[in-house]
Amino acid sequence: MALTGIQIFKLLPKTNCKECGAATCLAFAMNLAAGKAELDSCPYVSDDAREQLAEASAPPIRPVVIGNGVRKKTVGGETVLYRHEKTFFNPTAFAALVPSDIAEDTLKNKLKAWNALQFERVGLNLRPELVAVKDVNGNKDAFAAVAKIIAETSEFSPILMTEDADVMKAGAEACKIKRPLLYGATEANIDAMAALAKDMGLPIGVKTASVEALIPLTTKLADMGIKDIVIDPGARELKQALQDMVAVRRSALLKSNRLVGFPTITFPCEMASNLDMETIIAGTFVSKYGSIVVLSDFKGESIFPLLLQRLNIYTDPQRPMTVTQGIYEINNPGENSPILITTNFALTYFIVSGEIEGSKVPAYLLIKDSEGLSVLTAWAAGKFSGDDVGMFVKKSGIADKCKTRELIIPGYAAAIAGDVEEELPDWKITVGPREAAHLPAFLKERA
Repeated sequence: MALTGIQIFKLLPKTNCKECGAATCLAFAMNLAAGKAELDSCPYVSDDAREQLAEASAPPIRPVVIGNGVRKKTVGGETVLYRHEKTFFNPTAFAALVPSDIAEDTLKNKLKAWNALQFERVGLNLRPELVAVKDVNGNKDAFAAVAKIIAETSEFSPILMTEDADVMKAGAEACKIKRPLLYGATEANIDAMAALAKDMGLPIGVKTASVEALIPLTTKLADMGIKDIVIDPGARELKQALQDMVAVRRSALLKSNRLVGFPTITFPCEMASNLDMETIIAGTFVSKYGSIVVLSDFKGESIFPLLLQRLNIYTDPQRPMTVTQGIYEINNPGENSPILITTNFALTYFIVSGEIEGSKVPAYLLIKDSEGLSVLTAWAAGKFSGDDVGMFVKKSGIADKCKTRELIIPGYAAAIAGDVEEELPDWKITVGPREAAHLPAFLKERA
């Protein structure tokens, strides 16, 4: 942090109102200095103090917004080296590369195919977000035309890749509505690129040959008032590129070096000769610490595992993934369909619902809030007790949807059957299989 706790305290209103959650303003100042509180938690801080405290309250790696619309993406904003220390905040963004001389029909077909790469997982829609346009011949009209098609005919946000300021300007003007990233600022063109980014209010990508070489360029941009920066140390050999990613993160977090405290962009498409190897390399940078990963193409067999890896790494380890409590209808159930119940741990829900769906038996699946715990863990912790389950079934509204008065509980929660029966005296409580894989046979036998 740029300011100490005492320095921050001097700028606070000193009301000790406790509305921020801390006992005193001094305690809040200490939390703010340690990165354990947000400035917005103080309702009485003055505008002048807010401006002075902005740097102190900002994350060590600046968050940068790329794009507009449904695929607008924030990258950066990270505060820790390791996920278990707190959490990672803004997931890696995936981009596919297109050349500026691509035919219009080919581009539109690609965009259509890429847009279809959306996957439902634990209640989330997983999909890539960006398309990178690479200038291959210096033709600014062709570059602008491709950028415009991406902006106007797709949901993807553009990355514009060129070291020619005139070409960059044409492309930026063609797709400025989508807030593109202007990637291509180097030592040779930094003045022109910086002026363009500042005039248009767009984020800028800086490329150098090493981490150390980034500092003079980011310093110049900062002096011009440009803060939305994405950095590329330039290495295209995996070992060195990974070392650079780690060096940038460690310098920003452990040494509070704001001059490298920016999201990063990496190019597996320039590190391998085929998409399979690109995918493996991309997975490395999803783990450590690529904010944007550019691939040569999007294919289901490559982007799907990367999206899953991203989901797993950027899921808060202190907050299990959950699904919403309620009634889930599977295979179009009717009034006489079986009723099952389980916990709201996302993995449990998707395994159980998948097995029910695969059985082809119409059924209702009740999901009870268990604070994201699996069945056995929730039962042991008292989050899936017989009384609570019975009360939930009463209040769920399932009795209005279905005439069935039989509740199938998970085999691992067999011990709660008696308590559920006491809470639901008009219901029959049946203990189902322990393993979800046995559900299809269990349901078919009862159908």
